Amino acid sequence: VGPICESSDYFAKDRYLPPMQRGDLMAIFSAGAYGTTMSSNYNSRPRAAEVLVDGSTVKVIRRRESYADLVAHELDG
Repeated sequence: VGPICESSDYFAKDRYLPPMQRGDLMAIFSAGAYGTTMSSNYNSRPRAAEVLVDGSTVKVIRRRESYADLVAHELDG
């Protein structure tokens, strides 16, 4: 699915998706470990932003993690 090294990782099987371009957005509902509740920073990957959709209202409720967020709790040797 993404840039991690898990061969059994997928969002859907046997689904046609048109080619995507840089800047395109894709909504994935019920994303399991890709949602905040089950997420981790496996392979030093930042967590994705989260969006709340309520009817026609769309609101970012959690921003994407930055590199600074990933290393914020690291301690010097």
